[in-house]
Amino acid sequence: MNSSNRLQILIEHKQQSLLKNGLKGIEKESLRISDQGFIAQTEHPEQLGAALTHPHITTDYSEALLEFITPPYAHIDQTLDFMHNIHQYVYDQLDDEHLLATSMPCGINGDLSIPIAKYGKSNIGKMKHIYRKGLWHRYGRTMQAIAGIHFNYSVPEALWPVLHQLENSQDSLDDYKSSAYFDLIRNFQRQGWLILYLFGASPAICKNFFKSRPELMAQFKEFDNGTLYHPYATSLRMSDIGYKSNNQADLNIDYNSLNGYVDSLSLAINTPYPDYETIGVKVDDDYQQLNANILQIENEYYSTVRPKQIIQPCEKPTLALKRRGVRYVEIRSLDLDIFNPIGIDANRARFIEALLLSCLVQESPPIDADDFSTHNSNQLKVAHSGRKPGLTLIKNQQAISLKDWANEILDSMQPICDILDANETDNHYNQVLQEQRKLIEKPDLTPSARILAEMRTSNQPFACFADNISRTHAENFTVQTLNSSETKKFNQMAADSHAQQTEIENNDTLEFDDFLHKYFSQQ
Repeated sequence: MNSSNRLQILIEHKQQSLLKNGLKGIEKESLRISDQGFIAQTEHPEQLGAALTHPHITTDYSEALLEFITPPYAHIDQTLDFMHNIHQYVYDQLDDEHLLATSMPCGINGDLSIPIAKYGKSNIGKMKHIYRKGLWHRYGRTMQAIAGIHFNYSVPEALWPVLHQLENSQDSLDDYKSSAYFDLIRNFQRQGWLILYLFGASPAICKNFFKSRPELMAQFKEFDNGTLYHPYATSLRMSDIGYKSNNQADLNIDYNSLNGYVDSLSLAINTPYPDYETIGVKVDDDYQQLNANILQIENEYYSTVRPKQIIQPCEKPTLALKRRGVRYVEIRSLDLDIFNPIGIDANRARFIEALLLSCLVQESPPIDADDFSTHNSNQLKVAHSGRKPGLTLIKNQQAISLKDWANEILDSMQPICDILDANETDNHYNQVLQEQRKLIEKPDLTPSARILAEMRTSNQPFACFADNISRTHAENFTVQTLNSSETKKFNQMAADSHAQQTEIENNDTLEFDDFLHKYFSQQ
């Protein structure tokens, strides 16, 4: 049985309810901004815990770029409640700083104004810092200060053995699961441009973003003296802006199987790249990057969706996938929702869940390098000009209007939404589907259009608009406090994380060079 029959066979055997209650987790990045409106130069606040070891509050690229991580929950309201509590706790601890509500950074005063994150003196802490130094030399720091939402989703575990049996699969259950996850991933690569159209919220950029590379400003139109934009842009965050390295454009990562994916990604991690060899690895006894290969580690590969497995301490992600298969998928194409204090709402999350399940049950033929190039081209077109009237994309080697294809995708999601709403008191999934249909018909309702409209109405450059709305969100948190029980939990997590970092540092036995060699030698 192939994947085109998945939904049909589940319905025929009255097993479609097994599609409900997949686990949903969220990772959200936000820049700390000083009271003067610039990226904070202060270290990661000690009271928040150790960024190396805290399970829910860490840093991404920069010392100023906070990352909040929820546990995965079956009910999205629990996930969002946890994210709200993280925000409230952080605001209870911050002094004279606030979180930037936008994906595109403001308050930049040149590339070096973005402090690279530090993780202490342990070998793993040094490795994380040096990896970020490598990203600086390869792409510049400014690009790494862009923030986003990562939506983590795992298909309900109870579904797998039933589907495995109903499809008469000859693979082991683990291999079957991984194969099905790659079916989902390929379909998301085909259809994921829709996320940028519906939820993209980065149509404009501060001119200061290009302070280190002013020659790139010519690509854009001027919105005002401080702002560049594209009139019909949806998500410039997901476009190709600012990348000075094209090394990843030629990578042929295989998404047709788990083994193919692991092997092709591993090849990139082990293949030297001349431009990076010029930078050097260890210069005057000081590491500039982890290695001079196309990718230093797996996470350097920028993609809209990643297959994921929970890693053990110091385990390579590709090895975790190889050993234990795919555990969940990470969707990486979501901009921060500037109009929401925590950057995402339940409707957005429900829509993505329904889309991912739709991608799972649809037929998903293999893709080749040409297909992958087409998918990337579609995404870039939507990122730069997704709201342009009459915009066409390429589907199955044929031109199709964005509007027609979007409606086709929403139509294909209808039965999934019906299943997810079955026996519930509210038709949340159907409601969110109808809301998105309105955005297809009226592009002015999209977040990207609303942002530009509000900037025009208020006569504000992007930096002012972003900072004002960020301060409004901050005020909403500062007039409240987290309840004592939750505060106690977060205080304990912070204390535990500091203790855990100290323990890791005290237990290091290898010299860093040996640690790095051992890490990359894992088989």
